[in-house]
Amino acid sequence: MQPGTVDGLSASLAREGLALRLSWAWWALVALYLLHLGAAPLFDVDEGAFAEATREMLASGDWGHTLLNGVDRFDKPILVYWLQAVSMVVLGVNEFAARLPSALCTLFAAWQVGRFLRPRWGESTAALAMFMGGSALGVLAIGRAATADGLLNALIVLTALRLWQFAESGDCRALLWAYFWCGLGLLAKGPVAVLVPGGALLWWSVFSDRGRTAWRALAFPRGWLVALAVAAPWYVYALHRHGQAFIDGFILKHNVERFSGAMEGHGGGLGYYLVVWPLLCLPWAPWMLAVLARLKVFWADGFTRFLWVWALWVLAFFSLSGTKLPHYLLYGTAPMLWLMARSAVQASPVWRGLSVGAVVLTVLALGLSPWAVRHWGGAITHPGYQDLLVHAAEPLWAQVATGVAVVVWLWVAWRRAWSPSLRLAVSGGVAMAVFTLAVLPWWGEALQGPVKAAGLLLRERGQAATQWRAHQPSVAFYAQAIVPRREPQAGEWALTKVSKGDLPAGVVTQWRERDFSLVKPGSP
Repeated sequence: MQPGTVDGLSASLAREGLALRLSWAWWALVALYLLHLGAAPLFDVDEGAFAEATREMLASGDWGHTLLNGVDRFDKPILVYWLQAVSMVVLGVNEFAARLPSALCTLFAAWQVGRFLRPRWGESTAALAMFMGGSALGVLAIGRAATADGLLNALIVLTALRLWQFAESGDCRALLWAYFWCGLGLLAKGPVAVLVPGGALLWWSVFSDRGRTAWRALAFPRGWLVALAVAAPWYVYALHRHGQAFIDGFILKHNVERFSGAMEGHGGGLGYYLVVWPLLCLPWAPWMLAVLARLKVFWADGFTRFLWVWALWVLAFFSLSGTKLPHYLLYGTAPMLWLMARSAVQASPVWRGLSVGAVVLTVLALGLSPWAVRHWGGAITHPGYQDLLVHAAEPLWAQVATGVAVVVWLWVAWRRAWSPSLRLAVSGGVAMAVFTLAVLPWWGEALQGPVKAAGLLLRERGQAATQWRAHQPSVAFYAQAIVPRREPQAGEWALTKVSKGDLPAGVVTQWRERDFSLVKPGSP
């Protein structure tokens, strides 16, 4: 199909009724990402560490390097901290400001996806692909998180789209844009920004034209100059400033060692991601079966073959990695979600019914999860999580939202004047609205509410504190002061976990909320 044409089946679906529009899908995503963005406390460890490192960068005025509780932090390059810092300067030091860069970058990438797909697949299919790609559970979670993953995922998507545009037409301007986005990806998280889209193009080219397209993309000096101009200055500065410590901390520990071994206990077998992938794609997971059923058809088309290769390359690469975390697979989930949307508009009524049923089950599973863990949490073996969840607030809002969502779904099911794509998108959007507006805030308050309360109390009293038998970086963010990990000294308080066992003699509890307490050596 040539750019500028509209898929005949998409056109026929549009004639069935009120069709899904790109602008409608876009504004629905905006609502999912921005509404209640700051409602949940920061989740430790990752959100707390990123947000606190950014706060310390602002406090020190040194924008070239990050610290966490006064200690060098080499986990990720600098870009996400710069974006969070700008957001905090404008909006204040709070959860919304810390998460906003991830949300805006994800939304920008989603809009680019819609514009890219529209001339290739038609308005309705492009809109559904954009919406499914942005509203899947895993993508939505990292796109609303104060970490580098949403930013990196957006940059990988932008890079891969421009690489395909070059493969499709030989447009060197598209290739320059690919190198530019790739350079930003190097500043966001490192070599993975090259490995994912570059590997996708390489393997597609091997299968399609014996590697000629990949070689033309690689042998492009202007592109390398663009990528180096974007990324190299900070890397040179970091290497000059920290020397071997930067090499050991960032390059070896957080890249080489993550692939070669299981860091911090995050391991798993070769089939780990086959189990995780459908969960990341909720509520759209049933369409993965439809994509598999159409593999031969998709493989015959150059673009859909590229999407398949991209997804499979990420699955294979991270399955071989020693460290396994669910969000790693999200770097190859976007193309699978677009293929799922492509399958959805071409599916039979049986497939559509199966998918809508999965949406309803997702609503019920997400919406009732707070109620389930609160009332059946006695079966949780970890005493700390049991205390946090069983004694959390009643999830009334989550239950109400779930009931409303089911009613809305029933109403949507009877909208025969709507096209199947529109009904599917609205049903899925309602499911994920329950997640963002009601479920996620409850889980945040249940797991992190005491940490936030402790940090705010420390800030109110101007009390120096440490983290003792606990690792909760967000407490420093809320206290707006460094809270190092060590035993407390005279005059200091310490955040600790009750589930870690009895306190030593002479340590007095000053404050407690569920599994967390603030303690002080000596008499109160």
